[in-house]
Amino acid sequence: MTSVRDEVAGIGSDLAPSQQEKDAVRGFVSDVTRDVKQLVQQEVALAKAEISAEAGKVGKGAGMLGGAAFAGIMAVVFLSTALWWALANVMDQSWAALIVAGLWLVIAAVLFVVGRGTLRSISLKPERTINSLKKIPGAVKPPARRNA
Repeated sequence: MTSVRDEVAGIGSDLAPSQQEKDAVRGFVSDVTRDVKQLVQQEVALAKAEISAEAGKVGKGAGMLGGAAFAGIMAVVFLSTALWWALANVMDQSWAALIVAGLWLVIAAVLFVVGRGTLRSISLKPERTINSLKKIPGAVKPPARRNA
């Protein structure tokens, strides 16, 4: 027999959860925890994959800019040599040096334009990861209940 105090406290009444219900709640919480952990791991892997793909493009663009810098240095060397030859000699050798320096300037300009264009087209923002993360709140929310 249960006292009034026990019934108010929930002891001996039907309100106390059974062991089966407790196990079901534990299982549900465990499943949710595992699913969230797996989801976070997948999102991190996706972000890493996107960023590493874009990093390769950055390397290529930086290499072209490095080539442009080298070509610019070569142009400065040849322009300096041309100026020296122009002052030291009369015309023959200096014109040849100017033509070579002009060629290096064209190469530098082409490499610079191509490298800059490559870098401008790159986005390091992981778009797929961001879009996927935007979908998570809707997937986690419980379905809406209808009021009858």
